[in-house]
Amino acid sequence: MRPLPRFAEVGRRRPVDLVVAGSTLDEVVAPYAAATGPGSLELSSGTDRLVARYDGDAVWLEVTTGGRTTRHRSRRSARPRGPVGEVGLALTGTHLTALTRDAGEWVARARVDLEDRIDTHDETWLGGLRSDAAVAGRFGQLGLRDVRLVSGVPDGRVVLSATSAGPGFFDTAHTSLWELTPATLGLTHLSDVFFRRPDRPGAFGDHATHVLRDTREDGTGEWLVATSTWADFDRRRPTVGVTLARTSADLLSGTHLLDTEPLPLPVDGLRSVGVWDPHLARTDDGWLVGFVSATKFFRFHPALAGGPSLDALTLRGAATGLVEAEGTTLLRLDDEWQVLASDKRAQSYPVFDLALRQTGTVAAPYLSNIPWPTLVPEGDSWLLVAFDGTPYGGRVCGYGTHGDVVFLRPEVGTTV
Repeated sequence: MRPLPRFAEVGRRRPVDLVVAGSTLDEVVAPYAAATGPGSLELSSGTDRLVARYDGDAVWLEVTTGGRTTRHRSRRSARPRGPVGEVGLALTGTHLTALTRDAGEWVARARVDLEDRIDTHDETWLGGLRSDAAVAGRFGQLGLRDVRLVSGVPDGRVVLSATSAGPGFFDTAHTSLWELTPATLGLTHLSDVFFRRPDRPGAFGDHATHVLRDTREDGTGEWLVATSTWADFDRRRPTVGVTLARTSADLLSGTHLLDTEPLPLPVDGLRSVGVWDPHLARTDDGWLVGFVSATKFFRFHPALAGGPSLDALTLRGAATGLVEAEGTTLLRLDDEWQVLASDKRAQSYPVFDLALRQTGTVAAPYLSNIPWPTLVPEGDSWLLVAFDGTPYGGRVCGYGTHGDVVFLRPEVGTTV
């Protein structure tokens, strides 16, 4: 089997959009909406009012539910340091955030969790969302992470799935699809994908997703979307699982709300308390599914399952010696399947066989956070697409806004 080359960074991209260009509130199917304008802004549904106030000096939030209005202002971040070009209001999951555009960048000025006030996942409530803002529509992203190659895309297109970061932790993010132009490293936003859960009502922005086009011999097929249930992650009662959606809709455009079912992943003997980061591959013998298993939050390692169908999987291996390793990725190299991952402790991208025995590493710079190693074939060469932990939006956002999308190509003179 030919070795992978040594990679070097060749470019970065950071698409930031508070409102998806050209979108409207009528397209909002999950609690990911935003508005922008020169002054105070409002999102409302029924008698509930979500307002970002700006009086020329400071920015704060006002929330009205059940006839009660509360005011939420940051002591340290409410006052912009310079001229304000625009004000923004974003609903991401249960979180409401007021932002200002300062020197071309969005900075969060106030944020409040609406979990105890409004069921923002309720589809009827979402269907009533309105705004008087000049620009209002689907929330876009502050950064991208969890980048994966979408498998089986027709017509030679290169499409990536990603986690569109919101202004906060896991529960402000959602899944999006992007077309990559390898020659220019250009990224074009194609669609946003949201999910219904099999065990509770509502619409959720689950993410850390893999999308696969499963094409039959007659040319027909469907999309399989495997994702991790991060959208309502609660650090007080942590739990994460994997769900699977099947659809014939065109996932390469628009916005989608998909019904899901559990994807049962075998964790026999692993003392698993949660699984995430699914990656699917159809083989001559059936299916391979890479994933991450956690023995506690947050201590986790790569694992691999296989079987004749996705509902008849058995555990093939697990790298239980690793403690902060995720992004389990399947790669076919010279007709052999390999398993790649990202190991934060070792600051490397280990390569495994199908028994999860390490056989080497991908020779590439290890970025901040836990970047996944996504390899895109380019003729006889490769483009490595990763991401890092670069934050965005200021101190109010905290952890979760990462990151830059980072592109790497083989170093000149290395073997491909």
